Amino acid sequence: MSNDCIYKEKNIVYFQKPGKANTEKTIELAKKRALELRIKHVVVASTKGRTGVLAAEAFSDTDIELVVVSEHYGYKNEGDWFMEEKHLSRLNDFGIKVMTQSHVLSGVERSLTKHLGGVSRVEAIAEAIRKLVGVGVKVCVEIAIMAADSGYIPCGPDIEVMCIAGYAGGADTAVVIRPSHMNNFFDLEIREFVCLPRVKNPGTLDKDKSQKN
Repeated sequence: MSNDCIYKEKNIVYFQKPGKANTEKTIELAKKRALELRIKHVVVASTKGRTGVLAAEAFSDTDIELVVVSEHYGYKNEGDWFMEEKHLSRLNDFGIKVMTQSHVLSGVERSLTKHLGGVSRVEAIAEAIRKLVGVGVKVCVEIAIMAADSGYIPCGPDIEVMCIAGYAGGADTAVVIRPSHMNNFFDLEIREFVCLPRVKNPGTLDKDKSQKN
């Protein structure tokens, strides 16, 4: 083996199914790896706030700065925000930063698609990540950029953050990301997978079983 071949072996946890049942384990694994890497910022996707609170509780005994990113206002209904007051209050008690803004991997392009048809290049990127690697990975990429663009996390070639996201109201994915701003999207790097679902769509397992039967 060449002396230039330098590598490290690390475990990746694969959940059999995506979803919120994996939330606590995902946060546990993310915390362990963040501490190993001496990561200073963790970004968590949390629609209603429950996942954010669980992360806040888990990281409360560290000096890691936590940022919770929620859905933008009006995601489904005009003016509505999904964050629940009881969870928001708890996050405030922990002193956690809670932010929201337009979703980077959809934005105005989603509105054009709805009204004019077709698919934009931005939406194509989002769909490719979502289908090939998973919903959680797509969201992790998105929230890293959203947090960077809002000034909640730093950017730079030597900066790494832990991102936590998932599917169906919980967390099942944790990745180490070199974040970037929206206008430098291709500077972003997914540097490590800590955990993610092995099967991306929960319906796929049932389909595979029916085909075998």
